[in-house]
Amino acid sequence: MNGLRMYGLLVAASFRSRMQYRFNFWFSTAMSALINVVEFLMLAVILLKFGHIQGWSLSEAGWLYAVLTLSKALYRTVASDVHNIESYLVSGELDALLLRPVPVLVALMSRNVSIRAGELIQGIAILSLSLASLMQAGQLGWIAVPLSIFVIFSGAVLLFAIGLLTATVGFWLTRITELQNITEDAARTAAQYPISIYPRWLQGILLGVIPVGFANYMPGLFVLRGDTGWWMLPLAAAVAGALLVLSLIFWRLGLSRYQSTGS
Repeated sequence: MNGLRMYGLLVAASFRSRMQYRFNFWFSTAMSALINVVEFLMLAVILLKFGHIQGWSLSEAGWLYAVLTLSKALYRTVASDVHNIESYLVSGELDALLLRPVPVLVALMSRNVSIRAGELIQGIAILSLSLASLMQAGQLGWIAVPLSIFVIFSGAVLLFAIGLLTATVGFWLTRITELQNITEDAARTAAQYPISIYPRWLQGILLGVIPVGFANYMPGLFVLRGDTGWWMLPLAAAVAGALLVLSLIFWRLGLSRYQSTGS
């Protein structure tokens, strides 16, 4: 509880600091939203042209896209600088966090807090439209709303765990931008679309090696189509929880091996 309280205080201070530059905040928010809109429009154009991809309609693909977008927005809101740990390792700025009377991970997560308003607004809009369309077609009922919220939070935990595992590798490699491009950016981009459209070997990577598919696709099979049993939702949450525990253990190991720039 003390750690959560510290995190809340540090986040509030970081947010007040960022709001000193209001134009920069709103401009970056608008640009982020625009980038996400363009990404989804590319998918929408393909689906409107051909009607569906591997049996997935525009509304179903929109649900997958929106859920992952919202999960990513939550992860990057509460732990933005976990993704930017390379700069801390290269510049030696992590040494300053080691001197603070708070856990290093808490201090890192609370730095440079940015509310991903653009991604949140866009994700909520696409999710609402997708659910409304599927409900109007009789494919889903209102129970899909709380289930979708559950999947979003479970996915945020999973994305955070993947991000933390990748960040921890930096204690050994230092330069991890290319690795992050694979484990976070490329994997998440691929998971924005139905995983069934990919070859078997890539499906295996997105579900086994970098299990980002459990953030939206696997639980989506049950929420959207009932193709699996109800157990798929707790299974997806269990995968996220197990990966989170593993990432925290790995983080502590990496931190114990860290050699500061002054040593």
